[in-house]
Amino acid sequence: MQARGRRDGARSEEMFERDNDKLVEEMSAKVTQLKSISLDIGREVRDQNKELMGMGDDFDSAGGLLGSTMKRLGLLSKAGHHNWMCYMMLFILLVFFIIYYLIR
Repeated sequence: MQARGRRDGARSEEMFERDNDKLVEEMSAKVTQLKSISLDIGREVRDQNKELMGMGDDFDSAGGLLGSTMKRLGLLSKAGHHNWMCYMMLFILLVFFIIYYLIR
């Protein structure tokens, strides 16, 4: 009877050992997959940061250009050319109406 109990115990231990090995392999595969995903996320974050820095530089240069344009418009309006401002406003309204009718 004791020999049978030992055999059953040895079988149980082997079965548990096989199950543990199987679970370790599955966990190892999942860890490898998570590592790959985290590396991909890191690459994507670096790429997005580079893109955002480039966009920031572009916005800075556009802001500088817009600022200098506004200064020129201010100088033009102070020089007594009020007709130019009226013409510009009419032109802008005309462009908006044309775009509105084209989109409609």
